[in-house]
Amino acid sequence: MPSLVRPSAERARLLISCADRPGVVATVTRLLFEHGANVVDSDQHTEPDDLRFFMRLEFDLPGLPERLGALEEAFAPVAERFGMQWRLIPAARVKRMALFVSKQDHCLQELLWLWKKGELTADIPLVVSNHPDAREVVAPFDIPLHHVPVTADTKAQAEAATLELLRAHQVDLVVLARYMQILSGDFIASFGGPIINIHHSFLPAFVGANPYAQAHSRGVKLIGATAHYVTAELDAGPIIEQDVHRVGHRDAVADLVRIGRRVERTVLARAVSWHLEDRVLPHGNKTVVFS
Repeated sequence: MPSLVRPSAERARLLISCADRPGVVATVTRLLFEHGANVVDSDQHTEPDDLRFFMRLEFDLPGLPERLGALEEAFAPVAERFGMQWRLIPAARVKRMALFVSKQDHCLQELLWLWKKGELTADIPLVVSNHPDAREVVAPFDIPLHHVPVTADTKAQAEAATLELLRAHQVDLVVLARYMQILSGDFIASFGGPIINIHHSFLPAFVGANPYAQAHSRGVKLIGATAHYVTAELDAGPIIEQDVHRVGHRDAVADLVRIGRRVERTVLARAVSWHLEDRVLPHGNKTVVFS
């Protein structure tokens, strides 16, 4: 089991999105003050293109579990007045995360290691794979691995079985840790929760098999990775995090693969961590990330 330090039961996070106008911050913080809350962290941003305002507050409130309903009721008129989209989230309500993997296990190992060290605040009730290869990787973490084979003829049945697993384990978040299957629009809609994916940042230049070999033949100078939310449009969901590493003419294809895997691990870990801490606010096909 991980050495997970769960957030205080008295801590909550308030996420806000609305049109930018005078008085938003003052009204929100005054309401929290009047209810006895102490703000411990605050981030805000206004998008210059459409003047959309985003805010993330963390605060402590004695007796939060018993007082949360009253606070939500008090905040509702404020939200209506400013036309807010908002969420009030108890920090101690740890998300349940399922990891999906195929044969490449570098991202899976990174997430499991961080989770075991207590650096990812989540519960991981299961790992799902379309191959049995990752079973030895997962076994030391005492997490069940469910092998759900997928073929062109059985894809619908496999997705239905996977959805049943997610519902049975009350999963809030799915992370595709190099899961080499395209999820159908029906699966995405039926799950209904966020799904985070990781892939190399060559897209759309080098598609299909062996992208690193393709990149090497073109003499690329940067290796990168992108973590994003999954939508029905393939690899087009809102981007959460990206990073790059410079390469050169002395690097062989194997070097590019090794470097790419390292970047993928760190980019996915950051994106997952920020989501678990409610630091990512979607904005159309973009995100505001209070990292």
